[in-house]
Amino acid sequence: MNLVDYTVRHRSVSWMVIVLLIGGGILSFLGLGRLEDPAFTIKQALINTQYPGASPQEVEEEVTLVLEDAIQRLPYVDHIESTSSAGLSQIKVEMKSIYRKDDLAQIWDEMRRKINDNAMYLPPGAEAPMVIDDFSDVYGIFLAVTGEGFDYQQLADYTDFLKRELVLVPGVGKVTAGGERSEQIQLEIDRAKLAASGFSVAALQQVLSNHNLVNDAGKIQVGSEYIRISPKASENSAVSGLSSILLGQANGELVYLTDIAKIKKNYVDPPTHLYRFNGDSALTLNISFANNVNVVEVGKAVNKRMAELEYAHPVGVELNYIYNQPQRVEESVNNFLISLGQAVAIVVIVLLLSMGLRPGILMSGVLLLTILGTFIVMRIMDIELHRISLGALIIALGMLVDNAIVITEGVLIGMQRGLSRLAAAKQIVSNTSWPLLGATVIAITAFAPIGLSPDASGEFTNSLFWVLLISLFLSWILAITITPFFCYLLFRDQVANGKQAEPNDPYRGIVYRVFRHMLRFTLRFRVLTMLCMLAILATSLWGFKFVKQGFFPTTSLPIVLVDYWLPEGTDIRATERDIEQLEQRILSLDNVAKVTSTIGQGAERFMLTYNPERNFANYAQLILETHSYEQIKPTLNTITDILNDEFPQAFTKFTRISIGPSTKAKIEARLKGADPDVLRELALKVTAVFNAEPEAVTVDQDWHNRTKVLRPIYDEAEGRRLGVSEADLSDALKIHVNGLRIGVFRDGSELLPIVLQAPESERNGVESLQNIQVYSSTQGAYVSIGQLVKFIDIDWEDPLIKRRDRKRTLAVLADPNPETGITATDLFAKLRDKVEAIELPHGYELEWGGEYESQQKANKAVFTPFPLGILVMFVITVFMFNSIKQTLAIWLTVPLAIIGVTFGLIVMGAPFSFTALLAILSLVGMQIKNGIVLVEEIKRLQEVESYGWLEAIEEAAVSRVRPVTMAAITTILGMIPLLADVFFEPMAVTIMYGLGFATVLTLFVVPVLFALFYRVKA
Repeated sequence: MNLVDYTVRHRSVSWMVIVLLIGGGILSFLGLGRLEDPAFTIKQALINTQYPGASPQEVEEEVTLVLEDAIQRLPYVDHIESTSSAGLSQIKVEMKSIYRKDDLAQIWDEMRRKINDNAMYLPPGAEAPMVIDDFSDVYGIFLAVTGEGFDYQQLADYTDFLKRELVLVPGVGKVTAGGERSEQIQLEIDRAKLAASGFSVAALQQVLSNHNLVNDAGKIQVGSEYIRISPKASENSAVSGLSSILLGQANGELVYLTDIAKIKKNYVDPPTHLYRFNGDSALTLNISFANNVNVVEVGKAVNKRMAELEYAHPVGVELNYIYNQPQRVEESVNNFLISLGQAVAIVVIVLLLSMGLRPGILMSGVLLLTILGTFIVMRIMDIELHRISLGALIIALGMLVDNAIVITEGVLIGMQRGLSRLAAAKQIVSNTSWPLLGATVIAITAFAPIGLSPDASGEFTNSLFWVLLISLFLSWILAITITPFFCYLLFRDQVANGKQAEPNDPYRGIVYRVFRHMLRFTLRFRVLTMLCMLAILATSLWGFKFVKQGFFPTTSLPIVLVDYWLPEGTDIRATERDIEQLEQRILSLDNVAKVTSTIGQGAERFMLTYNPERNFANYAQLILETHSYEQIKPTLNTITDILNDEFPQAFTKFTRISIGPSTKAKIEARLKGADPDVLRELALKVTAVFNAEPEAVTVDQDWHNRTKVLRPIYDEAEGRRLGVSEADLSDALKIHVNGLRIGVFRDGSELLPIVLQAPESERNGVESLQNIQVYSSTQGAYVSIGQLVKFIDIDWEDPLIKRRDRKRTLAVLADPNPETGITATDLFAKLRDKVEAIELPHGYELEWGGEYESQQKANKAVFTPFPLGILVMFVITVFMFNSIKQTLAIWLTVPLAIIGVTFGLIVMGAPFSFTALLAILSLVGMQIKNGIVLVEEIKRLQEVESYGWLEAIEEAAVSRVRPVTMAAITTILGMIPLLADVFFEPMAVTIMYGLGFATVLTLFVVPVLFALFYRVKA
């Protein structure tokens, strides 16, 4: 018993399968995780190492090089970037794209061991390296905590309360706070009193180190039990108790700590990171989600818990969303579900109009069952609903009905030729089931490079392949099982007077007659036809140079990032003052909904494609949101004028958040070499080239400007005579300016650093340095700094020394001017030859980064498995037909798709982006599938029905007009909703025009190639 007999005769089983698909599909759909965009793994970690007092060059040579050498030995490393600045080494490590998320935990552990093993080679004074491997955590709920009249501590206490409560909500991953400031115990030293006391800094350290410690006093036996002894000071555990600490005697009098210093509990100054929201100081509350959860439902649970905690909400404190991922996800998924519904409706209407009521209802039912079945498998495979997976379903719609169209069309044709509906169903399934499977496998294989691509771009679009694989394979299964069952239920045998109706020609309509005449014409003038095709193809290839090039587009969110850079060396408080003024100007604009400012570094990663900047006191970023997407452009024009007129001292850059992997600049020219002076000279030449191009904007260098450094020249001979070392001098200088950490104070559960520092009024200005006194251990007294320092030199240094793959690397950055509409790819093409014409000294090299590098990696990742995919598809085709000629007749039609692609992209003004590239690959599968359906029928008519070659070619082409064109039309029209999506528009245009042109041409070119290969006479 074959499948058709089984499904028809075992109706209960068939109905059970249908009910399971409907019920399971609905439940799976409701339980699927929801995201705005799919997650992709950021395979990066940061290694931060403090080396207080060291210059950028010393940090590079003594810390960065040592750690880079250790990290480079790991076989997993793709590349290493490092930034060495005064007192700090920052290394960013990116692992090879072949490693997935599950591999990274072990890789990070191995890297930690490697770094710890090499920490012994770091210089004295360098702190232990800190490895940060949660760099890719995304805090989708990003809240600003503000309160007029509330000080920092009050906001921090409330934020800390919310952190403890919200982390317990099911589905929440992490909860952190942003903009927090560390507390310290500050000892403002009185120089005169300290000098008079004769106490050294080392003596203060010794006294304070013995204070407020947890000591073990043992246990005492009392009867049959032991009682622990825990001595506790009566008052010295409080900060105020520090004032009563006895330092010793001086000049016969007892000296207490409060006699020589003012004791304060305050915040570390200057701060390293500040937040502001709509003009007010703020903290942020950042919530990330657990893996594979429904973000929308978790967002609702968080809101519910926050409502329950309202009792603890201080009156006047406000919580405002900076970014609300659950809301965005709900809007995005709902919009795509509407698009999916529209696409399904379009396909259903086309089927009803073209195939008739009952066939249209039949195929629409099979389509819906296929979609519901796909939801079931997506739930099993943990594939969430998001832009890519839902887009994949829309792309697949037309292909999902291909198999059902062939079976339904075959049944209708069989019935018109006098067969019963059951016999017609059995015949068409028997004739086409394996060719349809082969065609389906080929269509799936065409998308395989997407699924096999290991890089971030491939990982981002990975679900496209899996959803297509699931849905297309299900469509084949349902086509040979449920479709015949529906045909049997919905169709009626054509009976006249109790007998089967006489057969008639199903292809006698006017459309078929016109097509038959046109086909005979092309077969008669086959050589001319092929020459015309080649001429059109060559023209389209030539015209492709007029197509705009692109990679990943920006989102349609009404959010813009404004990077604000002041000259290197600027105090963070000066940066904050500028931002306060800029905020007020921006908030006065009608189009602006809200402004969040992060000062000193980038914000927490609130979107996966957002790349936060690292720590720079001269840096700030405004997260600007307008009321609508359309308001962005006029708003930015106004802000540009404000910045140019009122903030000329700043370098600013506007950035729109990208869909998919992004880079810090679209154009990046990396100059590599040993000498910073030569690198800066070469960078000036590259900068001149970039600036000369009017379509290049925000031109910058990532080493920033050189900064001043004071170099007190230590008199070594005098220092030895006085008993003062260079380290003693450095400590005295640090006490005077930033403060010297000399101990730790235990305050409840917190350990606060004790910092010895000169009063603020005495430590500003270079002239204040002459008042510094340094303790002499040999004389037991303080000596003036003037006795130890010959003079103070002012020098210039590179504040940042950047390296990439263990070579010093200075990058010149630029972006395309959004006003002109030029893409990064086209701008790069304009700049490349001019930059590469710059002569480089021996030992120096130029390397291109930015979007060009990302695009090359993504294309390589996709095209590396592509030849294997092509080979597999070709081999399958050969196996199906056992003929190289017939296989070539199909494959030679594939390039014809380029004709429509070029025309469509130019007419629609869409760029040839990464998604358009994926569409080209998918067109290969679609084209071959169409060709297989046609060639299989030619082969069947010639071998089984004993038709002559010419008659077989003609009849097969005519019989496949409706299935092939219907499949193409449903695919093309189903793409219409995607034209409104900025990410999928290039893909939709590519498939619509490519498939439209190629389908029409295939119906003529495949028969012509057949006739040529087999020398069939017209």
